[in-house]
Amino acid sequence: MDAGGDRPLYSSNVAVIREIYDSEYAPQTFALELERALDAECSIIVIEPTQLGEETARWIYMGNCLHKTAVVSGLGAILTGLIWSDKPIVCVPFGVVSLLCTGFYTISWQFDNCVKYQEERDPKRLSKLQVVTAMSAALPVVLVRKDDTRRKIVHCTVSLAAAAFCAYKLYDTLK
Repeated sequence: MDAGGDRPLYSSNVAVIREIYDSEYAPQTFALELERALDAECSIIVIEPTQLGEETARWIYMGNCLHKTAVVSGLGAILTGLIWSDKPIVCVPFGVVSLLCTGFYTISWQFDNCVKYQEERDPKRLSKLQVVTAMSAALPVVLVRKDDTRRKIVHCTVSLAAAAFCAYKLYDTLK
């Protein structure tokens, strides 16, 4: 659709969800437009409606938090197991947290289209995006599509390695 009064504004790589309240169902329409933009795999999604933008940014933030917690706790499990090799039980809580975070991330975020996006907050990068300069005074949430394949591989590898390491340490202790 074009920008001449119709709701969504899409180019080949950019989707803009405009904050136009033309009916009582506008919030649902905004969410539907976001889903369409995510399904279309737009490289940039600009979300003007404040509530939808904040909810989407929080969802992405929570996924990032789970991912980072899984990786850091997995590395923590391996490091504590190596440092305190005489106390193998020390590494187990870290390994469990890593595995739980990876499992929760996999169940809740793995197949969500939002997982491919990160919120862009850097003012320098935002200023380079022509779409953002044409927006209203309120700052929209800008999502940028990123390739997360390497991140998922690191995430799963660290968690599985930590779980295997902890299992080996426990087995070695109990035998």
